[in-house]
Amino acid sequence: MRSTDVVIIGAGAAGLMCAMTAAARGRRVLLLDSSNKPGKKILMSGGGRCNFTNMYAEPANFSSRNPHFCKSALARYTPWDFIALVDRHGVPYHEKKLGQLFCDNRSKDILNLLLDECRQAGVELHVTTAVREIARADAGYVLDTDLGEVTASSVVIATGGLSIPTLGATGFGYEIARRFGHTVLPTRAGLVPFTTSGELKELCAELTGTSVAAVVSCGEESFRENILFTHRGLSGPAILQISSFWHPGDTVTIDLLPDHDVLEWLQGRQAARPDSELKTVLGEVFTKKMATLLADRWFTSRPMKRYTPAELRGIADTLGAWPVVPAGTEGYRTAEVTLGGVDTREVSSKTMESVKSPGLYFIGEVLDVTGHLGGFNFQWAWASGHAAAQVA
Repeated sequence: MRSTDVVIIGAGAAGLMCAMTAAARGRRVLLLDSSNKPGKKILMSGGGRCNFTNMYAEPANFSSRNPHFCKSALARYTPWDFIALVDRHGVPYHEKKLGQLFCDNRSKDILNLLLDECRQAGVELHVTTAVREIARADAGYVLDTDLGEVTASSVVIATGGLSIPTLGATGFGYEIARRFGHTVLPTRAGLVPFTTSGELKELCAELTGTSVAAVVSCGEESFRENILFTHRGLSGPAILQISSFWHPGDTVTIDLLPDHDVLEWLQGRQAARPDSELKTVLGEVFTKKMATLLADRWFTSRPMKRYTPAELRGIADTLGAWPVVPAGTEGYRTAEVTLGGVDTREVSSKTMESVKSPGLYFIGEVLDVTGHLGGFNFQWAWASGHAAAQVA
């Protein structure tokens, strides 16, 4: 039987941060992952360039049944703390937009940084290593693993959620939480494209690859970013953002011309270009293909002078508040995050330690904390991992 101070299960962003920080303060750390490589989601994130944080990260950028939970960890490990780490390792990066920081070169730069820190601190990392059972013991916990039995005073669950199962995502963290008396809130896919059906699916399929700036709303939430038409439905940053607040049957409202007072603009075009067809006018703001499809399918394109005031108002209302009822989402297969998870009301917001089983910690995506798109979920991984590492 081997003995150590801390066993961390999951070598993703949160697990690596926790491991290197705990080891740096003198703890003996054993980091285990069932996958064949550490940090797989880090490598594929940001289109291979890893959107590793957001300069403007704050609690308002996160969703949870317990919205105050994330405040303490985020305040004690900020984006600037991680940026300082990136600078120390000489990793080149840039701001893409809206505070989103990406590697200039590749995501592997961030993974290598974390692995270097772990090596320097003396973390013992094992991949392709399953943990089958965790049980309480007098001095902490006993784990049944592929390495044999391991005892540790602290166990950190950093197994992530259910998103992108092809990268090894499982519900193991939730199983462990339930086994030790924790409530696991219902989970669903978040930051995920919508699927559509019927005529809407046909329209999306014909416009596949077309991207347009929009304001997308559902309930009280609203995001301004691009939307992208796909052969299955709707994607793009604004759609991914709003998907985290959508439930089956909800209507999503899309303003396709957020920079215009649409009615005023149409009235101006009617006065200035009375003989131009609607599809020609719409071609000023959309691609020719999109303008033609919308004009013909939604409104029956004809010269602008032939539209009555009421008809123009109807066109403006549709373009400015296009109601869409998605058929569903693409699910965990392509979701960037998992909504729901371990109820944070049963976890210390300062240390990430279970209030039900001392020495057991939950960090990262396994918790019911989900960030917006744009580097926020990585910042939660860094902050929660760092918080647990101070005491685990």
